Amino acid sequence: MTDKGAVFPMFYLPPVEYFACLNQHKQNILIEKEEHLIKQTYRNRANIYSPDGLLTLVVPVIKGSKVHTKMRDVRISYDFRWQRLHWMSLQACYRRSAYFEYYEDDFARFYEDKFEFLFDYNEVLLRMLLGMAKIKVDITFTDEYQPAYPDRADYRLSFNAKKESGFEQKSYFQVFEERQGFLKNLSIVDLLFNQGPQTINYL
Repeated sequence: MTDKGAVFPMFYLPPVEYFACLNQHKQNILIEKEEHLIKQTYRNRANIYSPDGLLTLVVPVIKGSKVHTKMRDVRISYDFRWQRLHWMSLQACYRRSAYFEYYEDDFARFYEDKFEFLFDYNEVLLRMLLGMAKIKVDITFTDEYQPAYPDRADYRLSFNAKKESGFEQKSYFQVFEERQGFLKNLSIVDLLFNQGPQTINYL
């Protein structure tokens, strides 16, 4: 059966499940650019493993006068120093992991440089993450919003940041697993920092 491709949302440091699905459809990926921002989703948040368990990192966005802002037009807010908070959190959570130092310099710039738009920030991050995970993907973007894609797998509403995923995931070593056990479907950075070059084999 030929893969007709898939349509994906654009996320901030997406979960492992997202990359497993991307890897499955990699020849024909369409990324949704015209949808409205959906709040409380991975579009501007990511989950990592902290010493106290699950920690959610949220990229704050500017509250527009209009509630319905297209994803490509959503601006990042710098009213408080969230970049410093995210970077300090990533360092505190993964400094002891096997591969953090290996990737550290590449990530650091995303917490120093300021991007105006959330979509652009997530896109540059995604391309870097795909490179690190050694996933070769052909990406195109939507140029209009379509409610349905009958001929493609549609993942736009598939990944829920608020509910545990049904994604079947085998465990790998996590820095703080002796405290809370294996936490599944965290951000891809958890897998990268702990597994490094083995990430692609894992996916």
